[in-house]
Amino acid sequence: MFVKSYGSAISGIDAIIVAVEVNITAGIGMYIVGLPDNAVKESQERIRAAFENNSYKMSGKKIVVNLAPADIRKEGSAYDLTIAVAMLGATEQIDPKQLSKYIIMGELSLDGSILPIKGALPIAIEALKRGFKGFILPRENSVEAAVVDGLEIYGVDNIAQVVGFLQGKIELERVFIDTRRLFAQNALKFDMDFSDVRGQAHVKRALEIAVAGGHNVIMIGPPGSGKTMLAKRLPTIMPPMTLKEALETTKIHSVAGKLGSHRGLLTSRPFRSPHHLTSQVALVGGGTSPQPGEISLAHNGILFLDELPEFGRNLLEVLRQPMEDKKIVVSRSKYTVEYPANFMLIASMNPCPCGYYNHPTKECTCSPGAVFKYMNRISGPMLDRIDMHIEVTPVPFNELSGMHQEESSAVIRERIIKARSVQHARFEGSNTHTNSMMSSKQLRQFCHLDDQSLSLLNRAMERLNLSARAYDRIIKVARTIADLDSSENIKSGHIAEAIQYRSLDRASWGE
Repeated sequence: MFVKSYGSAISGIDAIIVAVEVNITAGIGMYIVGLPDNAVKESQERIRAAFENNSYKMSGKKIVVNLAPADIRKEGSAYDLTIAVAMLGATEQIDPKQLSKYIIMGELSLDGSILPIKGALPIAIEALKRGFKGFILPRENSVEAAVVDGLEIYGVDNIAQVVGFLQGKIELERVFIDTRRLFAQNALKFDMDFSDVRGQAHVKRALEIAVAGGHNVIMIGPPGSGKTMLAKRLPTIMPPMTLKEALETTKIHSVAGKLGSHRGLLTSRPFRSPHHLTSQVALVGGGTSPQPGEISLAHNGILFLDELPEFGRNLLEVLRQPMEDKKIVVSRSKYTVEYPANFMLIASMNPCPCGYYNHPTKECTCSPGAVFKYMNRISGPMLDRIDMHIEVTPVPFNELSGMHQEESSAVIRERIIKARSVQHARFEGSNTHTNSMMSSKQLRQFCHLDDQSLSLLNRAMERLNLSARAYDRIIKVARTIADLDSSENIKSGHIAEAIQYRSLDRASWGE
């Protein structure tokens, strides 16, 4: 007898519907075809044990399982339940007609319990597009899948519940999530606030500009000056994600298996801080079974690289392309996948190996040339792609101990949202969302400079020996400063402030 059930495969961050065809004929043995990996091939032993422990009959005839389309590689154990229900339908232990209504996925334990899967959200989105009635999946993934409105989501604990439901003997409780209410409730909930940071007014100003325009930043300062503390609070001043951004971000984390059992929609912007010993694959994505890397997990949020010179040079160089293109294409001999990577890069570093170069009170113990050598760990092309270089100095005692109330994240965020709304109107109808993403054509269109500004920029270019890319970045930062200032045109003061944020371009740095 021939029966078909439905599961899904993941390609990048999108799902592809997979038809699981089971045909039982005279003969012996079980065969799984359609480019299955070893985990899929091993499913027959898990299914056999689960059937025996739950009193279901395993056919003694020849069983052929085809996973269609057969030219897409099927990976992982999530097809266990899909294959099992198709086999039960082929042996008439459940009604085969019910199988065409649902996507059914889950890993089977030997006792018949169902273990969680990866990528439940993109699978649910694709199931709704393809007109399926519902999605039956492990209970741990049900909240995640229920984010998709219009699709019946049923979370199950064991195979007996699935069979009873398909036989019409039991009713499963449908999982409901009010996505918009959940999003509205949690979008601006944070454990940290910018008011926690004492002093550092100039750094806060620079970071406000960076977030307003989506600019990449590197902070240079001695240990304990507050670089990491400031970086961790950046999500609190970023504009709230739109529902579309939240769904896209959640899809990436779902595919990577980074969502907990009780988390549905990611409502706050991600903050990823990989260790400097992380591998290239972990950073950019890929692997034997392709997974999103840290730069994609930081999509619509922040990628924080603490102690930037400690990262391998080759590791940093792979960031150059996604920083420009806002996506990463991972090409291997057996696959090519594309992951979104629209992140803000926030990096921090000590100014020298000992950490106290240019410190106001502590003496640097590094040998001559050590500072220059330390800075040289970061290539010129990489620094060129970082819009703003900010020097962070230690906070004086009187500012640390003072009772002055610092500005809250909410106040800063309001200014940033206002500046972003100006940019949204400016770039409406294009793929550009922030000033940092402007093309050369848009730069000429929206960034007119008067004679005084041009003269100032010309002197800075000659004195600092800046590249053409650095020239563009200064103008983009100046455009953001003007937006925060509610100024239609870029003025010389905006250019002067933007030039200040190119500290590492100074010839005297590190000498």
